[in-house]
Amino acid sequence: MSINKVMLIGRLGQDPELKYTPSGSAVCNFSLATSESWTDKSGQKQERTEWHRIVVWGKLAELCNQYLAKGRQAFVEGSLQTRQWEDKSGGKRYTTEINAKNIQFLGGMSAGQGNQRSNDNQYNQMAPQNDSVMNQDYDISTDSNFTADDIPF
Repeated sequence: MSINKVMLIGRLGQDPELKYTPSGSAVCNFSLATSESWTDKSGQKQERTEWHRIVVWGKLAELCNQYLAKGRQAFVEGSLQTRQWEDKSGGKRYTTEINAKNIQFLGGMSAGQGNQRSNDNQYNQMAPQNDSVMNQDYDISTDSNFTADDIPF
């Protein structure tokens, strides 16, 4: 048995880039920063940031392009994938990225980020969790039964 599963919470380092394959499938790429901080033995605060390449496919890719922007926080769940290609000089190149299966849009824009792509109510929506839900439009701002207690975190 083997497991290839990645779960991250971080902030986007750039606006998502949406493209379509020749067959018409949507694919969205963006970078996500995760940071950890600690105090070293001398009492100095240290911080390390890791950058992750994220790839999203299908309807979820279109939703990411619509609702995510640089500085926005997101939860990403997926698997690691390494691709290989030849560069212009014939050398082998590799990249490791996260093939996202589930993304949840968290919070709003980080402080100082004014480039919103949508209104604030839509910014607090979560991405659908499965294909049967993806075809339904849902606006959380019109659901009078939804309260802050319904949020699982």
